[in-house]
Amino acid sequence: RRQRLALALRALDGRVEGNSYRAIAEVLFGAKRIPERAWKTHDLRNRTIRLVKNGFALMRGGYRELLRQARRKK
Repeated sequence: RRQRLALALRALDGRVEGNSYRAIAEVLFGAKRIPERAWKTHDLRNRTIRLVKNGFALMRGGYRELLRQARRKK
């Protein structure tokens, strides 16, 4: 979970700076994993978009959920 949150924040930074999803994915996952063609249907594109959305949610206040303690079951 920690790694996914870190990726979401890095993706958010890239998007806020005006980078494309493809450029963000190249930085996060490596340029070799990004196909020359079929980018629109590639799973890393979808993953990158989800990471950016999660990053924006964290920026809008979702990070507070991370600070709340989990309730213990009795």
